[in-house]
Amino acid sequence: MTEKNTSKKAQIGVTGLAVMGANLARNLARHGYTVALHNRSVEKTDALLEAHGSEGEFIRTETLQELVDSLESPRRILIMVKAGAPVDAVIDQLAPLLDKDDIIIDGGNSHFPDTIRREHDLSQMGLHFVGIGVSGGEEGALNGPSIMPGGSEKSYESLGPLLEDIAAKAPDGKPCCAWISTDGAGHFVKMVHNGIEYADMQVIGEAYDLLRSVAGIEPADQAEIFKKWNTTELNSYLIEITSEVLSQVDAKTGKPLIDVIVDEAGQKGTGRWTVQAALDLGSPVTGIAESVFARALSSSNPAARQQAQKELPAGVLESSQLAEEEEFIEDVRKALFASKLVSYAQGLDQLVAAGKEYGWELKLDEIAGLWRAGCIIRAELLGEIMDAYQGDTQPVNMLLAPGFKKLMEDLLPSWRRVIVKATEMGIPVPVFASSLSYYDGLRRDRLPAALIQGQRDFFGAHTYARVDSEGMWHTEWSGNRLEIDAASSHTH
Repeated sequence: MTEKNTSKKAQIGVTGLAVMGANLARNLARHGYTVALHNRSVEKTDALLEAHGSEGEFIRTETLQELVDSLESPRRILIMVKAGAPVDAVIDQLAPLLDKDDIIIDGGNSHFPDTIRREHDLSQMGLHFVGIGVSGGEEGALNGPSIMPGGSEKSYESLGPLLEDIAAKAPDGKPCCAWISTDGAGHFVKMVHNGIEYADMQVIGEAYDLLRSVAGIEPADQAEIFKKWNTTELNSYLIEITSEVLSQVDAKTGKPLIDVIVDEAGQKGTGRWTVQAALDLGSPVTGIAESVFARALSSSNPAARQQAQKELPAGVLESSQLAEEEEFIEDVRKALFASKLVSYAQGLDQLVAAGKEYGWELKLDEIAGLWRAGCIIRAELLGEIMDAYQGDTQPVNMLLAPGFKKLMEDLLPSWRRVIVKATEMGIPVPVFASSLSYYDGLRRDRLPAALIQGQRDFFGAHTYARVDSEGMWHTEWSGNRLEIDAASSHTH
């Protein structure tokens, strides 16, 4: 039913009716909410109403003022426009029309510092600003996404029940939506979700490449392998769709579709933001970073790749005989799972670092719970991650939780064998390899960072800590080479 200029008020308004905005509006209407619709071009509003107006109660509006007037108080308005300047433009037009305690919601992939700024500015006007991460793509927006809202706790009292209603439901029935923390926390968590997604997709790609390049397994047969893997602890949305992609035959050529797709991966920026934020926080998300760089390598300089394919030597080693095919497939599966675990561990560590930096009280078990359904990285593994972070004694790193320590013990031999084989044969496995290096870096009793500190002190007098004394020390490299307590003239 479509209404206009009636006394009935809508519970929520949506401005920006491209596919994601339109699908969220339809999702809300299907759950019994009256939804006011607005788009800069009215044609999109009318097209949505013509195609889907029977799905629930909608109010058609042509201007932002009409949108505001059509809403009950406190007003809730969801902005679904392109991130960046377009969001600011809508806010600038909308904010003067609103009253104290009204709520502006940004459901796009905005950069979290923008969300922090907007929340601060609008709070000065007595308005609530809520940045929500929405994952699940077009299908999730319509049928139930994973939703990660930030903003004030007060705003969630009004907005939360509605968002939880339309969110995906986990296997235990809980909604995949919960208040994350203040200001930009929701968009930060969504950003890290996307970073983990980048790493997850890359390690799946590396597994595919190894199975094909080392064992000669063609895409159709790999589709069956991934389908089987999806019945193991690797069970996840991305493994499921990998099987679908690999089984697809191109109608034009009769070849596997994967062989006619150009091997240049695009990106929209959230993975890059994850790495940039990690650098600022000093949080080592090496697997996520390598997945971003792998996409850049695939697409940033095609001419260099073409020339390198012709001219750069491979230097492939005379490798030992390949293990039995079934054994190699199982080794790859385990290496994939181990690398996947590391990407989650790194992402969760980054959330811990961000919580300390921005004053967010992030509950990692709850965040893992939000990702169990509706989103791109939904996986059986997330239930185990929830268990690891519940209670008072939480691991300082996910890999140190008892269940994961035991898992790694089983996965490590396969992981090492696969990386050795890939290296011998000149097959790039950047996330498999960097994830193992991260793991080994955690467990090593001494790292070469000691030498780096010695070098830094030599050329810049940056000082160093000693294993046998308190305080910071400096060596008189250009003088008598005595070790001096940097806070006094005491020598060692």
